[in-house]
Amino acid sequence: MKTYGLIGAAGYIAPRHMRAMADTGGKLLAAYDPNDSVGIMDSHFPDADFFKEFELFDRHVDLLKRGGTKIDSIAICSPNHLHDAHCRFALRAGADAICEKPLVLNSPDIDGLAEIERDTGRRISTILQLRLHPAIIALRERFAKSNKRHKVDLTYITSRGRWYYASWKGNDAKSGGVATNIGVHFFDMLSFVFGPVSRNEAHLREEERAAGALECERADVSWFLSLDRNDLPESVKGKKTTFRSITVDGEEVEFSEGFTDLHTRSYEEIVAGRGFGLDEVRPSIDIVSTFRTAPIVRSNGLHAFAQRAIHR
Repeated sequence: MKTYGLIGAAGYIAPRHMRAMADTGGKLLAAYDPNDSVGIMDSHFPDADFFKEFELFDRHVDLLKRGGTKIDSIAICSPNHLHDAHCRFALRAGADAICEKPLVLNSPDIDGLAEIERDTGRRISTILQLRLHPAIIALRERFAKSNKRHKVDLTYITSRGRWYYASWKGNDAKSGGVATNIGVHFFDMLSFVFGPVSRNEAHLREEERAAGALECERADVSWFLSLDRNDLPESVKGKKTTFRSITVDGEEVEFSEGFTDLHTRSYEEIVAGRGFGLDEVRPSIDIVSTFRTAPIVRSNGLHAFAQRAIHR
């Protein structure tokens, strides 16, 4: 039976990790979060120890280790800017790390984590769940041997209220901005399906939205991400708060279903030794960190939703 620690137990994504631990026969021994809204733990691991102060969590993990109770992996669901430090803590504590997206905010930090992996002999795995989605796997297989370039359009609008901007998610220094916080999984998926990125162009970079273009090995991608409900298409306004669309050569890719168990699938792969490591995560981190500082250009390939937002 695998044993776990958890950092960020009160976070939005933490319940999916707890469920994945339980679904794969694991046991959560200790959890930490500065906030105490963690009643969800009762649904999975009511006997797990919980700490609101990191120093006490650190002490407890060390005492468990010295007493012969090993924590195999520490899951990291903390704010984005803390992922790097919490991965380092996990490895130095003698555990592997299972980190939510984005692993780090800047590409050079991956090299530092690789050094600690070598020093400790432990491993960092990242949750890149779209790589495990059946529709995305089928898409990759479909285009892997394609001899033509494809035209891809990605639109993702997920409405967020005022709370978002008062939280760490609305602070670019902590979240990495819109493209990093809500886009990194899609960028990983695009490079996974269509190959490495050779050009990364920034068209729009605002607090609530971002847009750009990618030139992948087998596709030219135009993308738009937004947190503003005003960007929703008229057809869904008042009915839905999220709009997701990916088209390839004008054909819609349907993958709205099949998300509920992808964290469990991720844990199954990690437990089996097939988790996504530093090499797999690097392309998406390269994309978002480059976009963050790239000059804004307005090319002919500007996404239709971006054009609408600019001229609103």
